[in-house]
Amino acid sequence: MRSFAFRSAAVLVTGAALAAGAADMPPPLPPLREQEKVRQEWLKARLERVLPPLMRRHGVSMWIVLSREYNEDPVFFSLVSPSVMAARRRTILVFNDLGPERGVERLALGGRSSGGLYTIYRDPDVENRELWGQAQWALLRKLVDERRPPTIALNISQTHAFADGLTVGEWEQLSAALGPWTSRVVRREGLALDFVATRVPEMLPTYRQMMSIVHALIARAFSAEVITPGRTTTEDVEWWLRHQVNAMGMGEWFPPSVSVQRAGTTARSPIADDEPVVIQRGDHLHTDFGIQAMGLATDTQHVGYVLRPGETDAPEGLRRALAQSNRLQDLLLARMKPGRTGNEVLIDTLAAMKAAGIEGTVYTHPIGDHGHGAGPIIGLWDRQQPIPARGDVALLPSTWFSIELEATSPVPEWNGQKVRSAQEEDAVVGEDGAVAWVLERQSRYHLVR
Repeated sequence: MRSFAFRSAAVLVTGAALAAGAADMPPPLPPLREQEKVRQEWLKARLERVLPPLMRRHGVSMWIVLSREYNEDPVFFSLVSPSVMAARRRTILVFNDLGPERGVERLALGGRSSGGLYTIYRDPDVENRELWGQAQWALLRKLVDERRPPTIALNISQTHAFADGLTVGEWEQLSAALGPWTSRVVRREGLALDFVATRVPEMLPTYRQMMSIVHALIARAFSAEVITPGRTTTEDVEWWLRHQVNAMGMGEWFPPSVSVQRAGTTARSPIADDEPVVIQRGDHLHTDFGIQAMGLATDTQHVGYVLRPGETDAPEGLRRALAQSNRLQDLLLARMKPGRTGNEVLIDTLAAMKAAGIEGTVYTHPIGDHGHGAGPIIGLWDRQQPIPARGDVALLPSTWFSIELEATSPVPEWNGQKVRSAQEEDAVVGEDGAVAWVLERQSRYHLVR
């Protein structure tokens, strides 16, 4: 039976709970206006330092990104200021490489300049009116006629969503506008994919602060502050987390989940997948929790334990299960090297896992502008074999990954019952190729006393 009364109380006392736990919380993110300034600097750095070498690496002279209001290309929001919340009617962004000395010019046909980062390309014969209809297409053709690019990249891909933003309707109009220039059109999936994936170092301190907030919220959620054994449900804890995120002015890219494994249940079927479960003493807890703020997403999975009377820590068998997950993390990170594909890393890690006698699965993904970010995936939770196309992408320096995996271990204290110890922590592949945790990984259980 659901504990509706407690859930309502949990929401009502949030302010008091925040005050009580304030000493344990890291500092909040800066006010919205300051966030805008910081994100604008990130965007400037990515457009100036990341985009030009990527265009040359992928053999692209001109890149055209088309977006209509509420039907934006997936890469659009990684290319414009945070205050640009939608394309303006139709916004056409054009990136034209003028060479290593002069750089890449950034032009906008429709919409705004994103704080001066784009030059507004206007029709001198039309004043005080926004671009619209055939006039916009004619202006684009005029621009292309002037620049005469050897190659024109468009976002068309059967594999990667981040590189497949050009709709059929837009292509039909664009191809008519380009005319003979359509012979110069190329598909360069890696351009959009690599741009969205690549971080600049200035982003990391903010991301580390976000991770600190996530860890602190999970620690509070898996404590006596939130959980009263025999009364609190898994759903209560989920809603507590959601309310904290909302109260702190942040967002979610998926709703948090809280599940239970308990002596007498199977490791592959946690008992709180769909319906709320009342949390009891002796329960093994798990949460999957991600936040969104300042244009960045996090993804974290931690485990907790509800102490029985007389216990001061989780049973040794559960602690060994978590240690096995940590060992599997080590095996994976040691194999994540720039230049290797996601599939190569997966195959190598699974072989090392088997040699170490670990039963588990690996399903790691990129993260950054999006929760399930652009770049190579390293396995899927239900597909422990090479993943065609998406797993064939190579790891790049200056990218972030959500190290997601699980080790399944027998627990002697539970009569040998297997427990699935799922872990997820975000890590950085640095400019030098070295891999490191954004923050620290979980190596000890959160305890509910």
